Amino acid sequence: MPITFTAAKDAPEGVNALLVPVTSSPDGPVVGAGAGAEALEAGHLKDSGYSGKLNTTHAVPGPSGATVIAVGLGDAGAVTPDVIRNAYAVAARAARRFANVAATLPAGVDAKAAGQAVAEGMVLGTYKFTRLKKPGEADAIANVTVLTTAKAKAQQGLDRGAIVARFACNARDWVNEPAGELNPSDMAAAVKAMADESPSLTATIWDEKRIEKEKLGALRGVSLGSDQPPRLIRLEYAPAGAKKTLFFVGKGITFDSGGLSLKTADGMMTMKTDMGGAAAVLNAVAACAALGVKTRVVGLAACTENMPGPKAIKPGDVLRARNNTTIEVLNTDAEGRLVLADALSLAAEEKPNAIIDLATLTGAQVVALGSRIAGVMGNNEAFVQKVKAAAAAAGENIWELPLPPMYKKHLDSEVADLKNIGNPGQAGTIVAGLFLQDFVDGLPWAHLDIAGPARSAEQDGEYVKGATGFGVRTLVELAASFR
Repeated sequence: MPITFTAAKDAPEGVNALLVPVTSSPDGPVVGAGAGAEALEAGHLKDSGYSGKLNTTHAVPGPSGATVIAVGLGDAGAVTPDVIRNAYAVAARAARRFANVAATLPAGVDAKAAGQAVAEGMVLGTYKFTRLKKPGEADAIANVTVLTTAKAKAQQGLDRGAIVARFACNARDWVNEPAGELNPSDMAAAVKAMADESPSLTATIWDEKRIEKEKLGALRGVSLGSDQPPRLIRLEYAPAGAKKTLFFVGKGITFDSGGLSLKTADGMMTMKTDMGGAAAVLNAVAACAALGVKTRVVGLAACTENMPGPKAIKPGDVLRARNNTTIEVLNTDAEGRLVLADALSLAAEEKPNAIIDLATLTGAQVVALGSRIAGVMGNNEAFVQKVKAAAAAAGENIWELPLPPMYKKHLDSEVADLKNIGNPGQAGTIVAGLFLQDFVDGLPWAHLDIAGPARSAEQDGEYVKGATGFGVRTLVELAASFR
């Protein structure tokens, strides 16, 4: 069940746990005001050795049988919404056995922003994927009362944060599903069900026959090695009076074996994650609808498996994309850019104000930026700056990479307009971006390579092991702020 968040001045009766912010200073921990603070002071927090270090907790007995949990925020001068989000994710895990929790809103940060961060942190931090496990002890947290004197502003933030986090968790669910449980047709069905539940959403699904008829030759080509048919998924949110349109485009490879350019066994272990871009894009559109943002948003997801079946494309084959560009496929494991080529072409045909795509695209992104930072690049610096600002506001880390024209020659083909790989070991993420740029018809466009941050190998703050839902928050913020 989802957690209910309510802003209030005082803690209600029946609270089982109290979360109290604690910052660190050279003189020791500093306990914030609010319910439970006296218990921490009386418990000689400093003498216990607890310092208020960021993302740490410390529990002591509190009033009326409640447990008081110190929430470490670190340096008081460095408390931001990002700090709050991560700290309250950790605190929520410490309090997950309690049904009714009260949490003091940290001081020094705008109440709306702090409220959103608390809600996001607590929902994301207690996320579990348990559908395929035997029943176990369920998390108890059902109600969180956030204590603040700025109730109206805090409630706005709490409501927004709970919605955004819910759809980020839904994206995590899709990515965490085994590939045998979530193929392209299953994804399409999930999106159709999502649209059926919201009068603000319209879903359109193209099956394999329509994909061929519409000349999505790159998507179709990648799909040929699998016995699972491809799907092109479109999810639209069109609010009345919208003056601008954003297209979100996502790579939806529900399992990537590499095709005939077969991956290693270790390389395939997490390849159900290869539809993380599509999951983020589609759930971001749904979140925009739930929040009532003013921008028209259309999500396109090109979904298929990449398998080495008897009909699979072979290195040296040439595919023709929707925009009539021919592509020499020299490595079938560079398939994400192929399916994106068709989806980006479709988006460009509708002449939106801007396009952004998300994809777990290149191993080179992980080499360059690691597992916590996505790479962003684009053909329009003003739009790239908007994406960067949205990511910063949303608390998702991205770093801009260049798109130097000099590297475009890496994609020169002897027999086609482009080849699908560049020079081995050289600027792989950038060259993939240069490839995608050919399919946006000069419209403002940005590309987010999320190969690293789409999945976490460890529990850390707002992240748990497995899918992260990376990109949902950034896309929602981008749409909400798009002017």
